[in-house]
Amino acid sequence: MKGIVFNVLEEIVTEHYGEEGWEGLLDRAQVTGAYTSLGNYEDDEMMRLVGAACEVTGLNTADCLQWVGREMLPRFEQAYPGVFDHYPDSIGLLQALNDVIHPEVVKLYPGARVPVFDCTRTGPQELAMDYRSERGLCSLAHGLILGTGDRYGQTVHVEHPECQHRGDGRCHFQIHVEPNVG
Repeated sequence: MKGIVFNVLEEIVTEHYGEEGWEGLLDRAQVTGAYTSLGNYEDDEMMRLVGAACEVTGLNTADCLQWVGREMLPRFEQAYPGVFDHYPDSIGLLQALNDVIHPEVVKLYPGARVPVFDCTRTGPQELAMDYRSERGLCSLAHGLILGTGDRYGQTVHVEHPECQHRGDGRCHFQIHVEPNVG
């Protein structure tokens, strides 16, 4: 996993729990915490940090990853200014993940293994999305989807009726975005 993800996690934890909260998380997870944005780190290290965060927050793994994903989105926007401005709303951004955003990520971070999102517009404010990744971080993706709503001032509802963690053959999201009023 790329170090930028660890750096953003550190920002989130530090903002909500202070520097001592981050240091405590590192100790609890038994990791060093020395991450460079371009570095490559074992997925297991991230999962140990998430596990430690679950212990501290009392959240289960899925809810913790969802919270982190939602908190990550604005930080990604800060790291890549102007990128999100090209999309009018949550659905526009989500539909651009595979064809526009993730190819740029791979250019910036060679060797990055980005997830694949297969999107189908199912209505004016609805999107069906399949998530594919060997990492199985669908809950993180769920949080990032919710974060798009925060970014665009929209209420986003996400259903996750199929999940590989529950024995289904895929991870599938049904996304409904309430239209902006006014």
